[in-house]
Amino acid sequence: MQTPMSSLLEILRSLPSGRYDTLLLDRDGVINRLRPGDYVKCWSEFEWLPGVKEALALASGMFRLILVVTNQRGVGRGLMTREALDAVHSAMCSEIEASGGRIDGIYVCTDVSESSPRRKPARGMFDEILADHPSVEPSRTLMIGDSPSDMEFASNCGLDGIRL
Repeated sequence: MQTPMSSLLEILRSLPSGRYDTLLLDRDGVINRLRPGDYVKCWSEFEWLPGVKEALALASGMFRLILVVTNQRGVGRGLMTREALDAVHSAMCSEIEASGGRIDGIYVCTDVSESSPRRKPARGMFDEILADHPSVEPSRTLMIGDSPSDMEFASNCGLDGIRL
């Protein structure tokens, strides 16, 4: 499944009941507004996409596990610290929880090199997910992203992918 859709909420509402138990989400362009040519370096630069908090509240009742899988090269380039990135993620998760949703984990690749085995579209972060969560089944896992590399990541991991 790789049909472009307009919003995370629309995608979740269209899913067949019980088909997936694990949801993987890209961050930039799916949860928050993408900053072309820039990075979200602090919480004040984070801008929610419309309907995302409502979508994540809905997803909390649909999925056993909800994980963010995100490339964050800005850390590797020295444009922000890992601590600043973690603070953004902490604030993001707090607001999601306050809206009735949840994120069960965030997998981040800060590597600069395109050839890194952890950097999407390579499957390194998914291999880490499988090590941390042995019950995850690729056939019951859905990846939602906004870029061709997210869909290539899904394919490399044997997952269904939907592109926003």
